[in-house]
Amino acid sequence: MKNNHKKRLSLPAVVSASLLKPLTALLVVGLFTGCSELGYLLSNDKVTDADNNQVVFVGDSIFALSGEIQNQLEARAGETFRRYTVSGAELSGELIAPSIPNQFRDAVSDNPDINIMVGDAGGNDILIPAILLNSNSCKTPWYRFGRLSQKCKDFIDNIYVEGVDFLNEVAEAGVNHGVLVGYYYTKNGLFRLKDLKEAVDYGNTTLARACQNSVLNCTFVDPRPVINNRDIIFDGIHPADSGSRKIANLIWPQLQPLL
Repeated sequence: MKNNHKKRLSLPAVVSASLLKPLTALLVVGLFTGCSELGYLLSNDKVTDADNNQVVFVGDSIFALSGEIQNQLEARAGETFRRYTVSGAELSGELIAPSIPNQFRDAVSDNPDINIMVGDAGGNDILIPAILLNSNSCKTPWYRFGRLSQKCKDFIDNIYVEGVDFLNEVAEAGVNHGVLVGYYYTKNGLFRLKDLKEAVDYGNTTLARACQNSVLNCTFVDPRPVINNRDIIFDGIHPADSGSRKIANLIWPQLQPLL
């Protein structure tokens, strides 16, 4: 199988927890300093020329940190796909990584013949402010459970607009199909993120609506029913291999008929 990688600062495909933990902590430092190279450091290799160049992956570290979701899907398909995912990527803004729309624009620039876009978007737009200062009030601790703040809802509603604009841009570029993956519940780990449950619920509903209301032929994949705490690594955010396999299991029935 052809799998030409455009090399950048990246971790090996298999990363030990002892190495990943200090590097993840380094990423947090980067959030405060705006160090744009850290998103690339904590990402699998960019692939600009693959067996099937018509399938492009964009998104954040759910895909990019280990690359295992793509690995699983490529093994089932028997061919490789293009990869532009970067850890830390946001739907709007480029604090530590190229935005997800700009990842897609890079893919179009490399080769505009794209039939399928697979990825996620919007998670870091909510997560990064929540980790730093909870500036959008998206955490709901036990004493506020059931009362997601209006400030957070308004913020996520703005992400909806960005999401529809992005998916419409994908369609206007000639892409026929999109598979948009939502987010699962984070847990307390390296960061205290269990209180984001209601924001995740509201965010997934919003992303699903963006998928439905865009002009792109878009399918939304919701991982919440299958991902549990054991499927998430020590940081409370990223999927372990078991979580990556479960997410790939959800994507594959949507992707396989399109290949």
